[in-house]
Amino acid sequence: MWENHREALIAIALLSLVFSIILGGVLFRIRRPVPAPIIISLITPLPTQTRTPTATPEPIQVYVSGAVVHPGVCVLPWDSRVEQAIAAAGGAAAGADLIRVNLAQRVYDEQQIYVPYTSDVATPILPTAVSHGASEVTTSSTEQRININTAAVSELETLSGIGPVLAQRIVEYRNAHGPFQKLADIKKVKGIGDSIFERIEGWITVE
Repeated sequence: MWENHREALIAIALLSLVFSIILGGVLFRIRRPVPAPIIISLITPLPTQTRTPTATPEPIQVYVSGAVVHPGVCVLPWDSRVEQAIAAAGGAAAGADLIRVNLAQRVYDEQQIYVPYTSDVATPILPTAVSHGASEVTTSSTEQRININTAAVSELETLSGIGPVLAQRIVEYRNAHGPFQKLADIKKVKGIGDSIFERIEGWITVE
């Protein structure tokens, strides 16, 4: 009888072993921890700050006259000095009096730069005071001054710092606005600032 069931028992044992192996594999896979997924991300670099380009100031134009080799309008960098303006006009001419010129002064657009000659009068004629005992009072040499209300362009050009361009502007201004009421009114003419006015104040009159 044992012999008759031996093959069946062996088959059942093999099936049980296979089933145990399969069951063990399933339980192992279920209990094994699932590894965390690997996430690959691209690192975006931070944007670099770019500097805004600084605008370059435009060149300026100045009129250089007087004792220079080539008088005229010169184009200069915006931060130029009087020395550079004179150099752009060909340099100082023979007889130029550079001692009376501030070579280190900055220039500005539409400025006129006059380089005097050594023959030019350095200082204006000032009023002459008389003694207290005299009957005369203080007088001024007004007859030697230029009347800016009546002077022609050629006369105005003889003033220190006043060239053909500014002389013409003076005439055009008084024709358009009437005569100057006081000396300081000449500063209303484009191109005549405090520095030029100080140089010509003692040489001009409105009477």
